[in-house]
Amino acid sequence: MTNAASLSLPTCFNQVEPLSDNLRFVAVDVETAGYDIASICQIGFAFVGFDSSIVTYSAFIDPCTPFAAGNTRLHGIDAATVRNAPKFAEVLPDLRPVLEAYPLIQHSRYDEKAFDAACRLAGLQMLKSVWSDSVAIARQAWPELRGNGGHGLANLKKVLGLQFRHHDAGEDARAAAEVTLKAEASMGRKIRLLNASQQLVFDFQ
Repeated sequence: MTNAASLSLPTCFNQVEPLSDNLRFVAVDVETAGYDIASICQIGFAFVGFDSSIVTYSAFIDPCTPFAAGNTRLHGIDAATVRNAPKFAEVLPDLRPVLEAYPLIQHSRYDEKAFDAACRLAGLQMLKSVWSDSVAIARQAWPELRGNGGHGLANLKKVLGLQFRHHDAGEDARAAAEVTLKAEASMGRKIRLLNASQQLVFDFQ
């Protein structure tokens, strides 16, 4: 079991209190500065307990690259926003113990690919994490949405009545966590931890 000390986030996340080490999974979302998927400019986490409680944190990251106008229009983050923010290589060492200790949920495979690309760019070891996709979970729970708005967060927000600000990393991470929990409630089945390796297995498969 990971101890409480290892659940301290980098100071840029403005952590209010220690995270419980009784976590079930962590939902992750990133925003990027440009078309290079490695250009992470914001990281968001939603820490989900076994009691279905959700604690959300996010922080801006200096991507060390110019911002594309289209990306800024989407998420509202620009060079001024990340001025004085830490670089990815500065925060990953403190994030690694948490992200490698618990299963990670992402909505689509974008976030995992972004972390991998950012690690490669910074010359850092890839995360040894177990990722699962809440899009796949949503497809299992609500197959009727295929071809009827789809399983993206924007449509799930409307269908499930979720309240969040899309394209904010912390808000999107929380939404991915809520999608996962609502899918379980809809199907009447849990996504359970298989073993100590923390691989996810779907009871409904």
